[in-house]
Amino acid sequence: MLRRVLPHGLLTLLLLVGVLGCTPGARALDSRELAFEGQNYRVVHVNLKREELSLHWREPASGQPFGSIETLRQWGEQRGRRLLFAANAGIYDHKFAPLGLHVENGKTVVPLNLAHGNPASGNFSLLPNGVFAVYPDGHAAVRTSAAFKAEGRSAQWATQSGPMLLIDGKLNEQFLDDSASMKWRSGVCARTPTEVIFAVSETPVNFHAFGRLFRDKLGCRDALYLDGSISQLYVDGEGYAGAPAFMVKPYAGIFAVFAKP
Repeated sequence: MLRRVLPHGLLTLLLLVGVLGCTPGARALDSRELAFEGQNYRVVHVNLKREELSLHWREPASGQPFGSIETLRQWGEQRGRRLLFAANAGIYDHKFAPLGLHVENGKTVVPLNLAHGNPASGNFSLLPNGVFAVYPDGHAAVRTSAAFKAEGRSAQWATQSGPMLLIDGKLNEQFLDDSASMKWRSGVCARTPTEVIFAVSETPVNFHAFGRLFRDKLGCRDALYLDGSISQLYVDGEGYAGAPAFMVKPYAGIFAVFAKP
């Protein structure tokens, strides 16, 4: 059998490209479309061993809220930081401020909110609500708000939202299989301490169906609802997934992964 021998220079170039393509900074995020029970979802896996997940509300210099993923993307671009991934974070109030816990780079900007039963809080008052946190050791977790408080751990990045979709592998007991409340929905779980999964529905779904996605398809034990009809995920090179653009309103917190220098 004949074997084709590549010129030495070309072989070296191909080997170099292969090595560079395997470096952490060059790897693309794990983003995929998933079909589950007749619904389509965009699911993004963030490997905290490789990618740095952060949370942003206000532009540091001016104090003005970013408000949108596009504004955050442009802000990063002006500083030589390419935005690889973004998602709106937890529930916020009519003044576009986080309604619950918001921690940026170890600083608690808004404290944990354990107020119950406020109808103005919308889904936030559908208990139990919860916290998604990334800790200084690089590990992440989703906890009920009460459990997060009881643990007493300081977070590096954290958002509070609600309701909890899954608690210790079980669907939130308030969810109804046949609920007619259909919305675009986004959520997050930490399948392992270093593997975070974000998901957004591509069509309106109810809470029960969305919770089953995290439990039965994504293999999560604790998962948190982030937001509803305004929710989108952004992935570099793929664009936006989730709610249609005309539904989107200004965000408060925005999760982001920027390319490493």
